[in-house]
Amino acid sequence: MYDWLNSLPKAELHMHLEGSLEPELLFALAERNKIALPWADVETLRTAYAFNNLQEFLDLYYAGADVLRSEQDFYDLTWAYLQKCKEQNVIHTEPFFDPQTHTDRGVPFDVVLNGIQQALKDGRTQLGISSGLILSFLRHLPEEAAFQTLEQAMPYRDAFIAVGLDSSEKGFPPRLFERVFAKARSEGLIAVAHAGEEGPPEYVWEALDLLKVARIDHGVRAAEDPRLIQRIIDEQIPLTVCPLSNTKLCVFDHMREHNILDLLEQGVKVTVNSDDPAYFGGYVTENFAALHEHLGMSEAQAKRLAQNSLDARLAR
Repeated sequence: MYDWLNSLPKAELHMHLEGSLEPELLFALAERNKIALPWADVETLRTAYAFNNLQEFLDLYYAGADVLRSEQDFYDLTWAYLQKCKEQNVIHTEPFFDPQTHTDRGVPFDVVLNGIQQALKDGRTQLGISSGLILSFLRHLPEEAAFQTLEQAMPYRDAFIAVGLDSSEKGFPPRLFERVFAKARSEGLIAVAHAGEEGPPEYVWEALDLLKVARIDHGVRAAEDPRLIQRIIDEQIPLTVCPLSNTKLCVFDHMREHNILDLLEQGVKVTVNSDDPAYFGGYVTENFAALHEHLGMSEAQAKRLAQNSLDARLAR
């Protein structure tokens, strides 16, 4: 079944480039940039990938991102991910990147973007993988910082298809970013946002009504509000669901409790994505395989999920 799932043409719509930094590449970049790491070796780092919640993961995620310093580093990060896409027949990807994670460390915006852009360009020409880049704001930082990031991005406006909202969800509702999202939309950027992962259904309502998003990233807790689910079905708002991530971060205690197939059968346009694959145990095919193993996903359901991902693309 794995090989069949792997061969399905699919798109990935919810993946953080910084979250695809595999331990081997992390150590290689640390050596290249002469950065001392708190882990003795690759295996020691892998054993640290046990999280009780989103914040514990984010603490390690930001520590790992510190090895990314040069255009070549960001190129290598993105290229490694695109090679994995090629292996798994991901024919289109819309990755997130978090400029604030890097500019706050003194890495210039253009250094980050140039490395990523060149790899995405090479992915199109050499691997046949189409893409669209999403600039994400960190919600644990003030909206004013997001405005500054948007201003930094405007000279490179054509590099992005959308803006997003990620990082710690609890206590940082979408309404805190209503003004910066309005500004981004006025510049012609589409809006997406993380909501309904650890945060309540109210955050999904806010993302739809205040940020006016075209897609909800995660969104699994929307199931707690039947009226919200009906709206998502009626308006065919895609949910970019990340099953392995949801279980790794204890949104669900076990994959057999995940609601993605229930949502699919209700008529929700759910998609399968890897989120931060280096940290959560797998890329897109591994997420599909987990649904087959633990939820009994059928081939017909897998085909619908894969088609949903292609239909929900922002970049064409």
